[in-house]
Amino acid sequence: MDLGLQGRKAIVCASTRGLGRGCAEALSAEGATVVVNGRTQEAAEQTAEAIRRATGGTVLAVGGDVSTKEGQAALLAACPDPDILVNNNAGPPRKDFRDLDRTAMLDGVVQNMVTPVELLQAVLDGMVARRFGRIVNITSSSVLMPIAGLDLSSGARAGLTAFLAGICRQVAASNVTINNMLPGKMDTDRLRSGLRWGAGQAGISEEEEADRQRRVIPAGRFGTAEEFGKVCAFLCSEHAGYITGRNFLLDGGLVPTAF
Repeated sequence: MDLGLQGRKAIVCASTRGLGRGCAEALSAEGATVVVNGRTQEAAEQTAEAIRRATGGTVLAVGGDVSTKEGQAALLAACPDPDILVNNNAGPPRKDFRDLDRTAMLDGVVQNMVTPVELLQAVLDGMVARRFGRIVNITSSSVLMPIAGLDLSSGARAGLTAFLAGICRQVAASNVTINNMLPGKMDTDRLRSGLRWGAGQAGISEEEEADRQRRVIPAGRFGTAEEFGKVCAFLCSEHAGYITGRNFLLDGGLVPTAF
């Protein structure tokens, strides 16, 4: 299927590794010009070159922390009129809620709620004027089902989901969509960090903890960044204009809900 992304311009935040990189690779493979972003220019350049070699596409590299005004300005300078925005950012580390002070809580909300809203504010009106826009927010399955130690991340991402639920309906008639992707247990650095934490809590090896977690997933495995990226590419396609305000759970059946 031709997704109609040839020549489209995309910003993918926090995309030097993991799910963000999977999205950047998939969009580039479909012909979009992609801006990749990492904390450092070196990391962004390395990722951009790797994606160029894999896809033959045009890939721009922007270093900087997307949670800062400087980082956001650098992204928008590289691509001032994106057709696609994939919001992604690191979440706060696992921590018992009792150990969270005010600074940590505010930082978590900035990372996982305020930052994507600020970027949306910067690009949404241009998308409306051009009558094409696709915004995808990478949140978490923890928006629907709590994960021990990730209360701050879950709360901030759920806040983003609620914040955008009304906004997405204001711009739908202009062929601008806003959707959320909720990863479950995906084989990323974030997952490996969680496995180490869980293994330490249970007094077992990291591989034993990985086996234990795989067994509770109906699909029997962890997800991959590649398959996640391909779902993202479809949501950004010309065929997805009638899909907005939805939460797409990619978890191998882990969250036991009917609706």
